[in-house]
Amino acid sequence: MRLIVHDLGEQDFNTWLGGFSRDTDEIIGEQETIRHCVGCFGCWVRTPGTCVLKDSYRHMGERLAACEEYVFISRNVYGGYSPFVSNVLNRTLPYVLPYFLTKNGETHHQQRYERQIRFTVHFYGEGMTEAERETAKSLVRANALNLDASGYKVSFHDTLNSLKEVQ
Repeated sequence: MRLIVHDLGEQDFNTWLGGFSRDTDEIIGEQETIRHCVGCFGCWVRTPGTCVLKDSYRHMGERLAACEEYVFISRNVYGGYSPFVSNVLNRTLPYVLPYFLTKNGETHHQQRYERQIRFTVHFYGEGMTEAERETAKSLVRANALNLDASGYKVSFHDTLNSLKEVQ
């Protein structure tokens, strides 16, 4: 199963990415209201593995652990994710434990779940500069490492039409 997070309008998603199956993939779009992570760490202390904010994104850690591939489809915003996609990523904090380990000389969180996922990101938008693309690649690489992903891929699309190749 793929967990797909996108910032496209429903019509654009259905037009350009209709090949994703709501039967076999979990699809998260901007149609639902998501609260912002407040950094309270309640997902580690008060309700381990579950966000304390009561909305439909409180179980993002479990949802991420249940998938084989985590897919982002995001407008490129100065080399980063759109606000909605970034917010969904922030709400996956319960996916990791509050304990640390050292990987390649860097400090990272220990994983709550033993399963590794693949991380795939598709950035779209006209006029992306090379600096924005390089920043985005670095961001995806760092996120993949923090999520303990088995692998990652980042792609850039100048138009929504070119997103048809995503499936």
